[in-house]
Amino acid sequence: MTHIAIDARIINSSTGRYVERLIHYLEKIDTTNTYSILVPTKDKDFYLPSNPNFTIRTVEFANYSFAEQAGFLKYLNNLGADLVHFCMPQQPVLYRGRSVTTFHDLTLLNTYNSDKNWFVFHAKQLVGRAVFHMVAAKSTRIITPTWTVKRELEAFHGRIEDKTVVTYEAADRLQAGTVTPYNTPFGEFLLYVGQQSDYKNIKRLGDAHQKLLETHPDLGLILVGRINKSAQMTKEYFESKGYRNIHFTGFVEDDQRDWLYENCAAYVFPSLMEGFGLPPLEAMQYDAPVVSSNASCMPEVLGDAARYFTPTDIESMVHAIDQVLTDKSLRLSLIEKGKIQRQKYSWQKMAQETLDQYMIALER
Repeated sequence: MTHIAIDARIINSSTGRYVERLIHYLEKIDTTNTYSILVPTKDKDFYLPSNPNFTIRTVEFANYSFAEQAGFLKYLNNLGADLVHFCMPQQPVLYRGRSVTTFHDLTLLNTYNSDKNWFVFHAKQLVGRAVFHMVAAKSTRIITPTWTVKRELEAFHGRIEDKTVVTYEAADRLQAGTVTPYNTPFGEFLLYVGQQSDYKNIKRLGDAHQKLLETHPDLGLILVGRINKSAQMTKEYFESKGYRNIHFTGFVEDDQRDWLYENCAAYVFPSLMEGFGLPPLEAMQYDAPVVSSNASCMPEVLGDAARYFTPTDIESMVHAIDQVLTDKSLRLSLIEKGKIQRQKYSWQKMAQETLDQYMIALER
């Protein structure tokens, strides 16, 4: 049997849904190979395999650290796997075994988050740029979630076209069973779910919302997500402007988040840059009409099932959202198109395509 290791150190992070779904479906479709799933000790019970060929192993090597470059390298060499799938680019650059690397996006190289220490963040960018180049060169196969990221990565590091493939991610209804109403202060509201880093463009979403209050005076804006430093900075910005009808939920349970998806007037995704952009596709699972930025990969992923706007243009955002709020036929059309669009993506298909890349890498 072939031994495949999956570097799943990010399984309990914002990108971890990809890793968790990959392992979940690999368990179902691959009963031949053996797998070592490498996770931090704190996450050893986060995912419990049911396939006896899958084993959880704990490792303690922080991303972009000396321990990752030295200790993790030694660990992998001793593990002796026939193939390692690194689910993020951060990895020991001197590892020379067969490997598959997933590049989700290039946001680390192209953005600055003001909630971070300026010097530390830019130092990390310099390290990341070097790591990305070396990893792209040494990986046996490379996976990206969209053609947009594939083109960006190939422009960043040439001569990798023949080993870089696209495996689309997917979305599904995350909560099995009934939903629980969230005690929202608004009868009608726009919804955003996710992080609030600068490139997510939430401040401009707040600016647009305030303009919409001129014609929709009771319209709310609900922002779902933990109140970390970036969310707190956004909240302070809105308060300094005297903005009203904006509600930060903090952490909410899945059943309440799903209720918000099901009851929002529109799901708005204003991001400036994405690798796949999972939240609006998740919103379509709950029949929410989607209004989205036209930047990056969003038109590729959402197709004609979203009403688009230019994310740096407040008036463009206001106009697009207003159309969805006031044009009932447009709303219904977006909902129906969303039902079709969401069916184009499958986590199981993604896992099968990833397994195919494992087999190709093992033949090299």
